[in-house]
Amino acid sequence: MSKEDVTNQENKRKFFLSEFSYYDGEYEITFNIVDVDFIRQTITVAITRAGKITQDMFDLLRDKNGNLYFEYGKFYENKIALEDFCEVD
Repeated sequence: MSKEDVTNQENKRKFFLSEFSYYDGEYEITFNIVDVDFIRQTITVAITRAGKITQDMFDLLRDKNGNLYFEYGKFYENKIALEDFCEVD
C-alpha cells in the first residue's frame, strides 16, 4: 500500500459520518458524509430535509485557498466546505 493510499484512507476515516447543518430559508438541512473519494474527487452525503432522508453524490471542488467543498442547492448556489463538518459523538 502506497503512502498516498494510506493518506486517503486516513482522510476518509476523518470525515466519515461527520455532520453539517444548514438552514436554507425554509428547512434545516443536515448533511452526513457517507464517503469521500479523493481519487475521483467526489463526496457522497446523506441529506436530511423536512423529515426525508436522501443520498446524493457531488463533485469535490477546491477554492482558491485549496479547501475542498461541494455545491448544493437547486442551482448549486451554496458552497458547503468539508472543513465545516464536525464529528458526531
